[in-house]
Amino acid sequence: MARRLIDISVALKSGIASDPPHMLPQIEYVDHHASAPATAEYFGIRVDQFPDGEYAAVERVQISTHNGTHLDAPYHFFSTMNHRLKPGGEPSWRIDEVPLEWCFQPAVKLDFRHMEDGYVVTPGDVQAELARIGHTLRPLEIVLVNTAAGAAYGEPDFIDRGCGMGKAATLWLLEQGVRLTGTDGWSWDAPFSHTRRRVQETGDVSLIWEGHRAGREIGYSHLEKLSNLETLPPDGFEVVCFPVKVHRGSAGWTRAVAIVND
Repeated sequence: MARRLIDISVALKSGIASDPPHMLPQIEYVDHHASAPATAEYFGIRVDQFPDGEYAAVERVQISTHNGTHLDAPYHFFSTMNHRLKPGGEPSWRIDEVPLEWCFQPAVKLDFRHMEDGYVVTPGDVQAELARIGHTLRPLEIVLVNTAAGAAYGEPDFIDRGCGMGKAATLWLLEQGVRLTGTDGWSWDAPFSHTRRRVQETGDVSLIWEGHRAGREIGYSHLEKLSNLETLPPDGFEVVCFPVKVHRGSAGWTRAVAIVND
């Protein structure tokens, strides 16, 4: 049986519309020639004594743990979690506390690319898609959501594209034993520009971050800004997405990979 590894992460890149303007990553590239003088001075040698006058390439990066493809810890959503499972809940896990078992599991893909931008996915939508692909969820399976945002990554309207997962839909997944989910959108929730309009129309502030709010009731993690989900089969593959171990962090970057056995 052949095994294919499919990169489902985006490249961390500056100069594109990957996040709201105030959250964009900044990357300074220091090439081999630029780094050579300081190192030559340290060792007390001439730059031309290095091969071709070159030393090391390095990048200086100013980012948040939520730039690029990353895994959100339950702590990102709220300070406490599992209120449905334990009286009073418990402290939310940070990214260095998320169980590694969550991050390497069989996975299923829900194709919601046809849903309009800003649509809030319901439990019925999830159940209908699972029925269409003939899949029954099992505990700890990773659920990926393929939205219209994936094809718009880096475009000016990226953060406004795609559907989002509602609180009820997220809780339904968690009730099936799912503990890790993912999306190719900027957020697990519907784009904020659409949510803002609905909040202004209704005055209902519970619409803000409603998918994330599910984590207060049942702790879970989700991936954001995935890529290439359209290349994956509906099921029959695994996902590996171990996060970088940021001490007490709310998220960690990950090189998420799908493993497909053909």
